[in-house]
Amino acid sequence: MAGLVDLVQTLTTPHALDRYLELVRPTLTVRDMRAEIITVRRDTPGSVTLTLRPTRQWRGHLAGQYVQIGVLIGGVKHTRCYSPIDVEAGSQRRLRLTVKAHPEGLVSQYLHRHAAPGMVVDLAPAAGVFTLPRVRPDKIVLISGGSGITPVLSMLRTLDAEGYRGPVAFLHYAQSPEAVPHRAELDAIAARRTNFRIALCYPELDLSEVLHGAPWSCAANPVAGFFDHEQLERVAPWFATAETYVCGPAPLMHSVREVFRGEQLEHRLHSEEFTLTAAPVDPQQVTGTTTFSASGTEARNTGETLLDQAESAGLTPEYGCRMGICFSCTSIKRSGCTRNLRTGELDSDPDQPIQLCINAAVGDVDIDI
Repeated sequence: MAGLVDLVQTLTTPHALDRYLELVRPTLTVRDMRAEIITVRRDTPGSVTLTLRPTRQWRGHLAGQYVQIGVLIGGVKHTRCYSPIDVEAGSQRRLRLTVKAHPEGLVSQYLHRHAAPGMVVDLAPAAGVFTLPRVRPDKIVLISGGSGITPVLSMLRTLDAEGYRGPVAFLHYAQSPEAVPHRAELDAIAARRTNFRIALCYPELDLSEVLHGAPWSCAANPVAGFFDHEQLERVAPWFATAETYVCGPAPLMHSVREVFRGEQLEHRLHSEEFTLTAAPVDPQQVTGTTTFSASGTEARNTGETLLDQAESAGLTPEYGCRMGICFSCTSIKRSGCTRNLRTGELDSDPDQPIQLCINAAVGDVDIDI
């Protein structure tokens, strides 16, 4: 069969076979994977939940992994990464994504406003190492904030579906109860599983408003204040012997890491970040020229990411998440020094693969794009 497909691909050159098949039906593909949106729900302000039906190439996901979807906006295809919220499954032809419409998020804003049943998007296989181990730990702590709830919600739902018997603590931070997606499901899990403690935290609200607000009643425990050691002790006093999984905005991630570093428990902490946070760069300290040798283009180094610089120079390198998760933008650095914006580490070795979206030039740099 593969040989026949290769023959047909040769006969249809210069276009791939799927380019012709998609003219008949967008989801009729041989190699490219796509998904049709079959339901759209906007139950939570500022978020949209999409149920997708992938094409036959879909092989499922592990709880905590992400997928890339490609959306055509104004004739240009844009790709972004989102984590399925479903129970870990094999090749079941359904998956759900909850997308928060970020103020500067081109794709998330578009999906929030325009997603509708029948829309077809590109879909990449599930990827990522932020997952539960095959042999489940004896105790598990899940911590999330904002849109970081999606991968840990998949973990929580998977543990629930498996009938996991160990203690589980799930601590989620949000601006208000109404901003928590899938709150009814969290409520049901909290009521069903006596070994699961689900705590929802609204640091900017008066806790008395939450406790006495009938529309916000929930079996999950409301918790006051920002994350700290004392709060973690109250929710999961056994956390030192558990495996902890955290995903959320930078301040939450920093606070969690500080607590675990202080307890010398870094080896028990597993994290995923959906945002790129970098220290500000002093423009007066930025020097040199960035050369994109494969295209014969040069640009003055601005201190921005190499992906941003390439796009400002009129180039269109491949990218996905723009935050160092998916590796779609990996290119070869031929020479020069770069700085990883997430870790601050410098790399001056020649002919090394680097991720354009999380690296910036330090002086003169040659990138092979």
